[in-house]
Amino acid sequence: QVLSNPEFLAEGSAIHDLLAPDRVLIGGDETIEGSLAIKKLSWIYEHWVPKEKILTTNTWSSELSKLVANAFLAQRISSINTISAICESTGASVSEVAKAVGLDSRIGPKFLNASIGFGGSCFQKDVYNLIYLAESLKLEPVAQYWLQVIKINDWQRERFAQMIVQNLFGSVSGKKIAIYGFAFKKDTADTRESSSIYVCRYLIAEGASLHIYDPKVTSDRIHLDLSEQTGLSERELRKHVKIANEPYEAAKDSHAIVICTEWDEFTKLDYELIYSTMQKPSFLFDGRLILDHDHLVSMGFNVFCVGKKPPKNQFLNQSPL
Repeated sequence: QVLSNPEFLAEGSAIHDLLAPDRVLIGGDETIEGSLAIKKLSWIYEHWVPKEKILTTNTWSSELSKLVANAFLAQRISSINTISAICESTGASVSEVAKAVGLDSRIGPKFLNASIGFGGSCFQKDVYNLIYLAESLKLEPVAQYWLQVIKINDWQRERFAQMIVQNLFGSVSGKKIAIYGFAFKKDTADTRESSSIYVCRYLIAEGASLHIYDPKVTSDRIHLDLSEQTGLSERELRKHVKIANEPYEAAKDSHAIVICTEWDEFTKLDYELIYSTMQKPSFLFDGRLILDHDHLVSMGFNVFCVGKKPPKNQFLNQSPL
């Protein structure tokens, strides 16, 4: 017998997720042999997982549940990111909106953090699998619905990159920009479908000089990802991209800092020291909403972020770049 036993492990917490899962899902054929095989696998999990958390289904339900779980999480991220655009135009704060919405017990707070989009190996792949399945079943409206989740994610990445260019007086050509974070999320070195790659690609195309710092991702991985995305050779890419060994080095003499990954380290940096080493006016673009923006503005930074209008007391009256 062949069983379906999808994993629900998140990078950075895989061992915890395995030892204390929300649920274990086992699918198999609806036959006597299939039922016996399901019971055998269930028996293994019952050594550490409460029996009520082990769900048994047919094979189709098990396989589809995995796709739908990731698709729903991706959908929540794209949904809150559409609201972030409305917030920037109206003066609402997407963090406040997400908190208020998340307190509704029918909705809950998880995956309602506005950002520059989702990445990783699972979300986009599983949404595309769901789209393919809908199309193969001739359910075109269903396919188009889920395709919008991917399109919104791509749009959010490009919108953030455009925000950087527009607020740096319409051009980043020849300007040094520090990129903080290259992994698709904190606590992993995984860069698959990382939003940082797409933001960097856009800025490179606009002529920016990028100095990238990530505490876990290697320089070889960064160069390989950007070479694949931009079509530039390694030699050509090195004209536009430098890899920094620490965040203060990346920010020195830069015109702007761009937060692309929500590493805890970035919340603990000495931004007064960083500001003193940067070009003036100094800009900071927070794509993960992890910093104290009012405090940064009080230092002299011009701060722009996802889902929030810029503070009124920005220092944009300083000399243009």
